[in-house]
Amino acid sequence: MTLSEFLHQLTTGLQQTSALEFIAVIAGIASVWFSRSENILVYPVGLMNTGIFIYLSFKGHLFGEAAVNFYYTVMSIYGWILWSKKDATKAENILHITQSNKIEWKQQLIFFLSFYIIIFFCLSWIKNAFAPEAIPWADAFASATAFTAMWLMAKKKVESWYWWIATNIASIPLYFVKGYVFTSVQFIVFLILAIAGLIEWRKRVMNNEY
Repeated sequence: MTLSEFLHQLTTGLQQTSALEFIAVIAGIASVWFSRSENILVYPVGLMNTGIFIYLSFKGHLFGEAAVNFYYTVMSIYGWILWSKKDATKAENILHITQSNKIEWKQQLIFFLSFYIIIFFCLSWIKNAFAPEAIPWADAFASATAFTAMWLMAKKKVESWYWWIATNIASIPLYFVKGYVFTSVQFIVFLILAIAGLIEWRKRVMNNEY
């Protein structure tokens, strides 16, 4: 694809962006912004984003991404509960930002690989059965990294941002080739915010703010 073709597709895609996709993208960006600052609004705003993208992902035959957004919805409720818990004696949040140890890193890798394998084989079957437009290896990678990131975000682990960065890098071209250009642009913003979030959360841990 030449630069002129890329710019043409980008312009055309932005012009064809639906109001629903626009709302979802804005909600998604706001959600990531809130997570960077450790604001619990990340979850109610995020639920608006995931609900819309479940619909859009099915429509675009991105079944792995649809599964991810359903998982986001469940984990958002779970994370909302965890982030809301207060210490009765100190009147402060029980859950704080922490870094993973070696055992937790191994658990993350196993978690990721397990979901990648499952999603890849499911999407390969779907591609052969009735959705030739599906891209199993890329969709599975974006999905599995996102599953891992959301799980770790609910536990306020610094490493969640590394997984978000991987998800965003994979999702930018994935949504672009499917015609969701504005959503692809969203993931570019997400990537920038994820890097900022990583820096911010690492800073908070190193400064022992809790």
